[in-house]
Amino acid sequence: MRLEAATRRFYLGLDYSEALVHLGAVPVHISLIPDKNYIESLLKNLDGILLPGSDSDVNPLIFYEEPHPKLKRVVPEKDETDLLVLKTAEKYKIPLLAICFGMQALNVSRGGNLIQDIESQIENSVKHEQGIPIERNSHSLDFNGAGILSRLIMSKNVFVNSHHHQAVKKVGKNLKATAWAKDGIVECIEDTREDRFVLGVQWHPELSWKNDKLSSGIFKEFVKAAENFAGTGGENICDNA
Repeated sequence: MRLEAATRRFYLGLDYSEALVHLGAVPVHISLIPDKNYIESLLKNLDGILLPGSDSDVNPLIFYEEPHPKLKRVVPEKDETDLLVLKTAEKYKIPLLAICFGMQALNVSRGGNLIQDIESQIENSVKHEQGIPIERNSHSLDFNGAGILSRLIMSKNVFVNSHHHQAVKKVGKNLKATAWAKDGIVECIEDTREDRFVLGVQWHPELSWKNDKLSSGIFKEFVKAAENFAGTGGENICDNA
């Protein structure tokens, strides 16, 4: 979830849950409580983890950099909880779909780092903060022809929406980049190990799954991986608890 500091509330946009329910999954919201016992007890009963976007930035101190002048709001509860969730998901091999901020958190959790502000740090960058309408596909995508994402792409001309000012820089351990924007910004990362379903996308498929085949395909693939995990690996988690 996210944290609205002024009203002391956890919240999350409805699009993520609606996409999952439409495909037969049962979404469970994870509160931003960075407590190991809480996260362990909850994740042992889940078949997949969706790490969503956020209106905050990852704290650059986590990847050993000082804050850039264009750094936006940092939410310690968000960073700490996401990193605990990622560590636990890695431990139990739980299928993971990471979206926008979630993809950046995934990369940092594996020892990677981030571009703190695309516009000021990348020369001749395309516009990655498109604004309204939020579901509009605004820039094209290049991909390498291998991996989960490539299996879902049915055309050479692929376009995605874009709502971020940070991006993956150095790719983390056991991850590989599989898609890029025309300016070289990494748009997708995947796990290199065959026994893992870990997919990170920089755009927001939850905003366009109703009308965009690639977006709906991403959610379908994630739900299928969770179903498979529930029938195999999920049982192992309970045995090891």
